[in-house]
Amino acid sequence: MKAIRSFIAQGVDIIAFVPIVETGWDTVLKEAKDAKIPVVVVDRDVKLADDSLYVAKIGTDSVKEGNNVFKWIDEYMAKEKKTPRDGGSQYNVVVLEGTVGSSVAIRRQEGFKDAMAKSPNAGKYNILASQTGEFTRQKGQEVMESFLKSYGPKIDILFAHNDDMALGAIQAIEKAGLKPGKDITIISIDGVKGMFQAMIDGKANCTVECNPLQGKLLMETAKKILAGEKVEKLVYVDEGVFPADVAAKTLPERKY
Repeated sequence: MKAIRSFIAQGVDIIAFVPIVETGWDTVLKEAKDAKIPVVVVDRDVKLADDSLYVAKIGTDSVKEGNNVFKWIDEYMAKEKKTPRDGGSQYNVVVLEGTVGSSVAIRRQEGFKDAMAKSPNAGKYNILASQTGEFTRQKGQEVMESFLKSYGPKIDILFAHNDDMALGAIQAIEKAGLKPGKDITIISIDGVKGMFQAMIDGKANCTVECNPLQGKLLMETAKKILAGEKVEKLVYVDEGVFPADVAAKTLPERKY
């Protein structure tokens, strides 16, 4: 907010920013609008009483990412004929959530739960525990260690809201004497090189892409706005789903 106010004071032509959390932006964005400076929201979402406070949102579809996670899990568990580790009738899922209050964490969880609820196999899944790992590798490892102490033999699936937390969780799973990717199915979101390497090493099963390559689209959009052209209010970048069997082929092509 301090940075945005600084930009307003400088009289810049256009402001683009990434909101780490989704609320609390109404006042400062109203100040930008009053100064007739167009605002572009990038990568994450904002929750505002008045959506006219920004001209365009560029980024990723976090709800769809969560949807894609569950859809992949549902197909994979059936295809591999997986059985619950505790001998019960349901697959037990633990979730490492992202930063509390961030739009990506809220929407990825929402998308995952929505897809689960709509699935004809909804009754086969149980979310055993869900806790923030703060989008960091270290916290992901710590929380996974806690999950393993509480629910060790019951955990079938780990869904991490980002790859970094999943990579931390892999360390915790190995430390507990289990095989990540085999004893516990692991899927996360981002699509970074480290997760592709983990899949190649047989320690993870899938990553759903969150495409950060948004700079070019931002600059194109900013130029259109400044030229007085109409732009779409919401522009999503393309994103894919990458299971372990394509990791070795895809890794050399990754840009992040």
